[in-house]
Amino acid sequence: MSKLAKKDKFLDLSDYGRSPGKLFAKLLKNTPFNAIHVSLLFALFGLIAVYFMLQGKYVLAGLFLILKSIIDAADGELARLKNKPSYIGRYLDSLLDILLNFIFFTTISYITKTPFYLAFIAFFACQLQGTLYNYYYVILRNKSVGGDSTSKIFEYKTPTALHGESQKIVNFLFSCYLIFYGIFDKIIHFMDQNAHQGSKSPKWFMTLISIYGLGFQLLIIAVLLSLNYPQIIIPFFIFYSTFIAFFIVIRKFVLKG
Repeated sequence: MSKLAKKDKFLDLSDYGRSPGKLFAKLLKNTPFNAIHVSLLFALFGLIAVYFMLQGKYVLAGLFLILKSIIDAADGELARLKNKPSYIGRYLDSLLDILLNFIFFTTISYITKTPFYLAFIAFFACQLQGTLYNYYYVILRNKSVGGDSTSKIFEYKTPTALHGESQKIVNFLFSCYLIFYGIFDKIIHFMDQNAHQGSKSPKWFMTLISIYGLGFQLLIIAVLLSLNYPQIIIPFFIFYSTFIAFFIVIRKFVLKG
């Protein structure tokens, strides 16, 4: 099932890895590999990017960040191709993403000799940006007739494990998910509590907000690394978060949702 009905699809600037990700998933369809294996692979590529950052090989680091985004798009595609949805895979994917993001920013702090507290602020800002994008995107998905309506705007209740999954592992991963993502969900929901009650966001707005998607964030980091400007990354993401208020004002008062 497509995430959005055809008439609601928009240019998602963060989703450049989707097409190559689908191709990669198709190559794995008739193999023993599953979505969890793919999630572990993108984590490995993320760690390789960190290694190259530490070695000062920024172009290679940027390349592996892009490859990480592509493979990150493949795990969900593979789960759909094999018709094997998984809560374990779903939450593991999200937890690996936030862990890698933290490692990316702390590594950049180390190589640029930027104070750690600024790296943490940049990491927090990065996660808040991604949460805003996901918030509006999931709302659109739930309103899109014929699209994927399985995703929830915010998740607070432990799901029942699917066939073949361990409920204990699902419980553990979901608890970790709430710990690491809950604060960001609450902040965004506080800032725009009634977003789900309005009409569907127009395509131009969703394209605009997609600059906060994880794929686009990693693309920015990759470009700045490749241009040999790692010292700009942390202050950039702190500044970048100031547009959160701008997007919320547009949705509330221009779109009048």
